[in-house]
Amino acid sequence: MTVQESAAFTLTDEERELLPSDEDVLFYAEHGWFLSKKLFTDEEVDLLESASERFYAGHRDRTLPVRPPKLAYWEPEHGDVQRHNDYIHYEDDTIGRILRKPLLGAVAARLAEAEEIRVFQSTLIFKPPVAEETSNIVPWHFDRHYWSTSTSERMLTAFIPFHDCDEEMGTITMVDGSHNWKETADNDATSLHFAERDRSELEVMLEENARYNGVEVRKIPVRIPKGHVNFHHCRTYHGSGPNVSDRPRRAISFHLQDGGNRYRDFRRSDGAQVAYNHDVLVRRTAEGTPDYSDPEYLPLLWSSR
Repeated sequence: MTVQESAAFTLTDEERELLPSDEDVLFYAEHGWFLSKKLFTDEEVDLLESASERFYAGHRDRTLPVRPPKLAYWEPEHGDVQRHNDYIHYEDDTIGRILRKPLLGAVAARLAEAEEIRVFQSTLIFKPPVAEETSNIVPWHFDRHYWSTSTSERMLTAFIPFHDCDEEMGTITMVDGSHNWKETADNDATSLHFAERDRSELEVMLEENARYNGVEVRKIPVRIPKGHVNFHHCRTYHGSGPNVSDRPRRAISFHLQDGGNRYRDFRRSDGAQVAYNHDVLVRRTAEGTPDYSDPEYLPLLWSSR
């Protein structure tokens, strides 16, 4: 699949009314997150849900040519745990088409103060209504730690639930203003995914970082109405609690990059090279490095040029 990239992106007058205001952009800059107006119609959100059910039942419009070593990819034999499936925008045409709605990219561009927005990653998420399921609890982390091979500090994530999403369902929770914190240390452990680290260690790290910055940890569970989207900065700490409702929490975590993002070589203290899943999939630049503007996997969502 090659997504045709448009030379011009346009919005209707109604869509322009949904863009963040200047005050909203300032809020995002101060707090590190922003809850949008209704960007998706009920019909679009319902299509996301029905397409996700077809996906779980085995439908694929295409599959990745190779499976990267750290790919999150739930399959039925994994059981009734929290499901994560990366590259959903690539493997399912219906979901990919809805996610590429120009309005979503335009909102992200306003918040990131960028001329262009591209896909970076997308993960289909299903949190089962099993309160005691340990995988349902997502510990505190920020996404930039896992994107150490990216040069940009303006990357952001759009969290898109398929229904009204509140604390009972284990909605995403922001640590307000934490994107502006300085870290207490820069070590190899920060580039490890939260699944590879002890949860209690991550809770301690959050509290230590807050004390180091002379602030308190202010946790804000974001109540997201159907069709609305919560955006957060790549350095905003976030997590989520268990789903204690009687229905599954369904969502897509849609990671976005500004047009200036590029691959960089990043190595641990022992010299080992850090790799992201893209690095075995995307085309190569003239210098032979992974091309994070590859339209096959990382299509352009918005351009104001």
